[in-house]
Amino acid sequence: MNTTEKRVFKKLGYNKDESEKIVESLNTLLANYHVHYQKLRNFHWNVTGGDFFDLHEKFEELYNEAFENIDLIAERIRVFGMTPFSLIREYLENAEIKEVGTDVPSDEMVKEVLRDFEILAENMNECAERVADLGDSATEDMLIAMIKSIELHHWMLTSFLK
Repeated sequence: MNTTEKRVFKKLGYNKDESEKIVESLNTLLANYHVHYQKLRNFHWNVTGGDFFDLHEKFEELYNEAFENIDLIAERIRVFGMTPFSLIREYLENAEIKEVGTDVPSDEMVKEVLRDFEILAENMNECAERVADLGDSATEDMLIAMIKSIELHHWMLTSFLK
């Protein structure tokens, strides 16, 4: 290679612009997932009332799954040689999902989680479309599995409220 030629960035067959688009979508999802995760921890710790046992256990199940998905998303970003968001400030600045207080009635907690699921599913679908357009089947596959799980949880919690 001639020393005056520019080296073209390629990671896994994606150029720098393509990789940045993928990572931008994944970091937005990561920010939303982190706020959602902390909200689930808040609800797990602070749920009260007749639904305590059911919801305390369910929120723990959900935050454990969220933790695993957060790790998968962050590691996928690292695969592209880039840095995932990792500061609370970054999560809060980039997330559509917002924090809530600690004194929330249990039915409102469930409604909050359902809204979060809708935001996460929308994020995941948008990201899956973007990566599919770029031919990134590995990220698309990861996201599809997450979408299926979110949809199942959404159905179950919607049924719980009825």
